[in-house]
Amino acid sequence: MAASTMLSTDVVPPRERAPQWREWVWQHFGGLESDLYGDTEFDGHIAASRAGEVILTRLEANRHRVLRSDQMARHSDGGYLKIVAPWQGSAAVEQKGREAAVRNGAWTIYDTTGAYTVANPERTDHLIVMVPKSQLATAGLPLDRLMARRVGGAGGISRVALEAMRNTYQELPNMSEAAARGAGELIVQLVRLSLMELAGQETALTQREALKDRIRAHVAAHLRDPQLSIDSIAVALHCSKRHLHNAFADEDDTLNAYILRQRLAACMRALQDPAHARLGITDIAMASGFNNLSHFSRVFKQETGGSPSEFRRRVGLDHA
Repeated sequence: MAASTMLSTDVVPPRERAPQWREWVWQHFGGLESDLYGDTEFDGHIAASRAGEVILTRLEANRHRVLRSDQMARHSDGGYLKIVAPWQGSAAVEQKGREAAVRNGAWTIYDTTGAYTVANPERTDHLIVMVPKSQLATAGLPLDRLMARRVGGAGGISRVALEAMRNTYQELPNMSEAAARGAGELIVQLVRLSLMELAGQETALTQREALKDRIRAHVAAHLRDPQLSIDSIAVALHCSKRHLHNAFADEDDTLNAYILRQRLAACMRALQDPAHARLGITDIAMASGFNNLSHFSRVFKQETGGSPSEFRRRVGLDHA
């Protein structure tokens, strides 16, 4: 069974690759906006197949982000739960006020019928699996509180599910239609069991996830405050700094790095927003909680490869 969709920017002139990629992502994933961090050079590849009602896509691309707003979610044709499982690079999924960052060996799941963002801040090679939501919504699972959770793939049923998804994708060209449909049904069952296990883990793990949710909500609400810090969060949430650090122990980012990344993301959104075109870069940085401009410029360049003014110019040229 050959891949049903094969798309590559290799056959597209360099100047047309970024807009063509946005169009492909919009069409293939059912209404999804793309942002390339202001980059004008881009290459990406999409190869997708179906295993019955399950859609498996391998996506290799330069760094990029995708976004589905509330309005786009309401107009979505199909309701899927979408899994991202990196082979290389990383992905950070935000939905329902939660964020899950994953690398090779783990996966996370989110709901395409709600708003979400997925950040891929480095070159990626991801397996993306789309399971019809209707096949899991009737399983008695509390899906709302399981979205944007990190699902470990190091052991247990979630590891079995991860390997099944990867192996199915790789072997689909050699499967009959009936075999592919059966493999898709197996993936649904393994994902269901993984989510059941995640929902039933009333242990320190879920307590840590609950604390992480509270931390992220507090950071979002106070991001503009330059005094936001681990000390101030500990006071506001009535817990020790050790507990705050422990809540982020399984993440790629420390808590300090998470705050910094959220501030940078807010700055990048403002620099790309035509409504803020008249605002100076200093004003934007201060409004996002930075109080040291040299530090802001340094970390911004580390994140984007250029200065804030260069980023704004690249975005303007791209839109033009």
